Amino acid sequence: MKRRLNTPGVAGLLMLSVMILAALAPATARSAPYAAMVMDARTGEVLHSRNADTQLHPASLTKMMTLYIAFQAVERGEIGLDDMVRITPLAANEPPSKLGLRAGQQIRFRYLIRAAAVKSANDAATAIGIALEGNEAAFARRMNATARAMGMTRTTFRNAHGLTESGHMSTARDMSILGRHVIYDFPQYYNLFSRVRADAGVRTVNHTNRQFLRSYRGADGIKTGYTRAAGFNLTASAERGQERIIATMFGGSSTSARNARVAELMNMGFARAPSRARLARPSPAPAFAGGGGTRNTRASGLVSRSLRPMLRPAPETVPAEALLLANADVIESAVTEVLESETARAPEAAPIPPARPDEKAVASAKAPATAPSEPEVVTRISTSGGRHWGVNVGRYNSRYQAERVLLRVALNEMSSLDGALRRVRQGPRGFDANFMGLTRDGAELACTRLQARGTSCFMIGPS
Repeated sequence: MKRRLNTPGVAGLLMLSVMILAALAPATARSAPYAAMVMDARTGEVLHSRNADTQLHPASLTKMMTLYIAFQAVERGEIGLDDMVRITPLAANEPPSKLGLRAGQQIRFRYLIRAAAVKSANDAATAIGIALEGNEAAFARRMNATARAMGMTRTTFRNAHGLTESGHMSTARDMSILGRHVIYDFPQYYNLFSRVRADAGVRTVNHTNRQFLRSYRGADGIKTGYTRAAGFNLTASAERGQERIIATMFGGSSTSARNARVAELMNMGFARAPSRARLARPSPAPAFAGGGGTRNTRASGLVSRSLRPMLRPAPETVPAEALLLANADVIESAVTEVLESETARAPEAAPIPPARPDEKAVASAKAPATAPSEPEVVTRISTSGGRHWGVNVGRYNSRYQAERVLLRVALNEMSSLDGALRRVRQGPRGFDANFMGLTRDGAELACTRLQARGTSCFMIGPS
């Protein structure tokens, strides 16, 4: 006779056994999918890959793109490192990890960058996006456009922080590409990613990747990430001698397991990479041409072919100008001397209204070589033919930076700027680099040509 096993006691015992087995199942069975990529950072050569093109949740590796765009915006003069940013309720209400910002609070942009890079603060990342583009959706569009320009073909961003959201996906290959751009496109900011701790304004924060930075020889970045859907992710870089390796891993089961595996990947990379290789820097991502933010920025209007007409036969002064262009990074005093000497050279031009003494000096071929005086503020009704218009090519942290940019643009765009005068205007947020003394039509044409060559530009009306 067959024994019946469906008595209440036996059934309960079976159910308990199933629950115990489920609880004891290996953690790897519930972990996120694994993917990895190892790259020679100097050349971009792939040294190892596994599931490298599988779309997975990137988690806070996303912040590498947020920070890349922040660095780009600072360099283009869209925002200054010491500009104050007002925190919105959306940013303040982001879940941890966070800096603890409050709605309505104001904080310097540099501290938001530090908090996002070192602590991986979600509130700081969202605040960066809103400060640059006005809202999260517009900033996500900028992130995606920048990703496409880098060749990140299987990445879609929905937010600035990387918290799990439908459609917010990337790959180990794409994150390695992004990490390489961060290293080589903005070396002046890359040291942020190796700081074990940093001052974030409201408090000092510790690096989320400090264990790996301290334990792996040569490690100097870049970014960690974790969510339940993603697992423990890391894009890391290390430099030993002339070799630099980037390794990205998705789907770790814990911080220690992730760090151990990334160390293995890095060791593999150093073993396989040649001791010497010719550095092939990636081409920096072009300036975003969409926009939607509230700041006074303009689309670059990048095109594949310059709209600038061919230059006329060069006058005798061209060799000197070419020499200046080749040495545009000289010290500030040399730049100032060049500015003064160029003001003394007087091109053939139409008569200039007498109310502008500095322009009158330029229009006169016999004028003495003296430094231009500050222009008078003349209250008058502007006409399109009056040379009271100008163009702005960025805002910078120092007068020297602004003068250097003006010199470079002037030497590159002499025909576009039509003899305009360089002026640095100091304001509460920095130093504006302006070209003044154009007609309205001339300013509009100059801006069009400058934007076509990748220089951010907008018109300035009469005072």
